[in-house]
This record gives sequence, structure tokens and C-alpha cells, in this order.
Amino acid sequence: MAKLFYTGNREAKLLSKIESSKERERIRTITTIRDNIDSFSNKVSMKLIESKLVETVSKSSIENQITRCLDTLCKAEDFDIDYMVAPFRTLISNPNIASLYLTAFIVEKLIHHKDVIDVYGSDEDIYFCIQKELAAFLPNS
Repeated sequence: MAKLFYTGNREAKLLSKIESSKERERIRTITTIRDNIDSFSNKVSMKLIESKLVETVSKSSIENQITRCLDTLCKAEDFDIDYMVAPFRTLISNPNIASLYLTAFIVEKLIHHKDVIDVYGSDEDIYFCIQKELAAFLPNS
């Protein structure tokens, strides 16, 4: 016999709080990136090149591509963001949406750019490199 699960009012409130906190974090991250898009893209591109995760002939070209990607992220609908990060959703247990979006961009699109020689390292290495730089920009809650 199948079990019937009833989510009571208490469980529904708890699930609602979890979802709303995730949404607040998403909005806060995107707002912070929008306010610091140029400096963030500069730091991320520099760190990716210094860490030898991305090999390129032009650092400024990579920085411009990352700036465009972040601008797209700031203007994108939730569905478009979720579609872009879908293959990488299981990369870590509680990912930051901006770091995951940028990781997906680097692995799927930037690798085909004319100024990129190659992208090295695992998806996790790229994610954590980006997340480390993003953490410096995010205000502590």
C-alpha cells in the first residue's frame, strides 16, 4: 500500500523560507555583479589566466567576453539562466548562480573563442576560481 504524505502548514512555511532565501541570495549576487561588472570581470579573467586555467593570446579579449557574459547574466530571465547552468547544476551541492553561470560560459562558449588557445582544469577548478573572486565582492550577510 502506498503511503500518503501530507505536508502540513509547518512544513510548507519552512519550504517557503528556504526558497525565498535562495531567491534573495540570487538577487543579491546579480545586483552586486551589476554594480561591479568591470572590476569583477577584470579580476576573474586575471585569476583564470594566472591560475593557468585559461590560455589565451589576449587578456583584454577574455575580459571583454566575461564582461559580456556577466552583462547577459544581469539581464537574463530565470529560465535562460537555469537553461545555461543545467549541465553543471550537480557540480557542487549549493552553488552560487553567478559562478555557475560563468563556469558554464567558459566551458561551453569561451573555449571556442578565437583568442583562447585552450581551457585547462576541471569544471570544479574553474568554478572555485571564479567563486573565490566573487566572494571578495559579495557583502557578508
